[in-house]
Amino acid sequence: MKADVVIIGAGLAGLAAAAELGDRGKSVVIVDQEGPQNLGGQAFWSLGGLFMIDTPEQRRMGIKDSHALALNDWMGSAGFDRPEDAYPRKWAEAYLDFAAGEMRPWLHKMGLRWFPVVGWAERGGGFADGHGNSVPRFHITWGTGPGVLEHFIRRCKAHEDAGRITMLYRHRVDRIEMQGGAAKGISGATLAPDDAVQGARTNREAVGDFRVDASSVIVASGGIGGNFELIREIWPKERLGRAPETMLSGVPAHVDGRMIAISEQAGGQAINKDRLWFYTEGVKNWDPIWPEHGIRILPGPSAMWFDATGQRFAPPALPGFDTNGTFKAILDSGYDYSWFVLTQKVIKKEFALSGSEQNPDFTSAKWREVIKQRILSGTRATGPVEAFKEHGEDFVVADTLDELVAGMNGLAGAPLIDAAHLRAQITARDAQVDNPFSKDAQITAIQAARHYRGDKLIRTAKPHKFLDPANGPLIAVRLNLITRKTLGGLQTNLDSQMVGADGAVIPGLFAAGEVAGFGGGGYHGYNALEGTFLGGCIFSGRAAGRSEAIG
Repeated sequence: MKADVVIIGAGLAGLAAAAELGDRGKSVVIVDQEGPQNLGGQAFWSLGGLFMIDTPEQRRMGIKDSHALALNDWMGSAGFDRPEDAYPRKWAEAYLDFAAGEMRPWLHKMGLRWFPVVGWAERGGGFADGHGNSVPRFHITWGTGPGVLEHFIRRCKAHEDAGRITMLYRHRVDRIEMQGGAAKGISGATLAPDDAVQGARTNREAVGDFRVDASSVIVASGGIGGNFELIREIWPKERLGRAPETMLSGVPAHVDGRMIAISEQAGGQAINKDRLWFYTEGVKNWDPIWPEHGIRILPGPSAMWFDATGQRFAPPALPGFDTNGTFKAILDSGYDYSWFVLTQKVIKKEFALSGSEQNPDFTSAKWREVIKQRILSGTRATGPVEAFKEHGEDFVVADTLDELVAGMNGLAGAPLIDAAHLRAQITARDAQVDNPFSKDAQITAIQAARHYRGDKLIRTAKPHKFLDPANGPLIAVRLNLITRKTLGGLQTNLDSQMVGADGAVIPGLFAAGEVAGFGGGGYHGYNALEGTFLGGCIFSGRAAGRSEAIG
């Protein structure tokens, strides 16, 4: 086959690039090793959150945001400190310009809409010039991940119907064809059909060969979160400590990172491989789809956080504050898991589960479903959360603390937690609830969260005493470490062209999305501010599709 451009990967970044190229009248071939049931890639499973700046949604919620404040937050979080961060820094600055300017009106015109309460994710490590979001910026798209994808799929489908885009499913790329130092196409194997459900592992049986000739090749194949072997190879021991022996996977197995090495063989350079964005609040999916399937809890600020032995973590290891810092604190404890201890009142108001399938009300984009699930449910949490509480192997529910500790030690398979010590820590915390001034940093954080009307309305429970039976039952949740995003990737300039180790552009070779570190080879730096993954796929995919280097 021949085309102007071939795109490797039918996820959000690839679709965004293809839609823009189709608008330019280019002929495009999109290849993906999965079948049509996986169109959209990881974005399908997402909550649909987008990092945007100074939006009508923010202003209606009383949030005063600005480009300058977001720039301070981003750079303080990124901590760029390497010579190879030059391109990532430029991409970060360009994304912030986009997020504060054209992003929302462009997406709104396309058809996207957002839940009116803006989320306050990744609140940071405690310093104004350090890591974290100073204000809520996490805009949940009505329809969640599928609601984001549908508009890019619709645009690509129109170009497919017009003959400008061709989809090649079950085509695995094994080689980028180079000639005279320039990309000239791709080749690989056609795979046997597989009708496994969306997200499930599929076969890798090669049944033929293929080749596509094109003057431009865009790699948009995603990260490495489903490849535990590759993760352990690049694990940043100096920064995070030992690699965990046990992890859950927050992404399907096809998120394997194999195109990174193939791109390097063609002359590309992957940088910042050691910068990872994995989560600490993973629970085993009681109804799994892919191997080691984990679901991340998106917690409000009230659950008490303890290590595997029942010792409370020190700030800023608080729910929703500093992901990487808490990740290291857990590993430093000598175990690969930790515990939330909370009440029914907390789980009802504060527990959300990441993913479109775990939020059917937001995914439905219907107000009546949101009100039914989150307002009119009495003392119960949302249906998916209650299902995990009932069926999930990481949940312990009890009427008394002694019963709770017995269940926690039962899950651990050893008496690691002393009930008296745990009781003393919770009692001390409870004693601060009646104190409007409080020296407990977490109580202070809860009070601060409730100053934001969005958190007070739907996200942060009123402070209450955990050991008061009226607020029960008590709940403990074993939290596993869970893979998700890789922050480093293939180095690209602002035209989305791959840049080799010698600093030279590789003609005809481009990258977008997570495989490019969402832009430049790592535009997040060391920390992500959330909503910047889907946003980064959209922005870098659009940039590749509009690149002037694609003639």
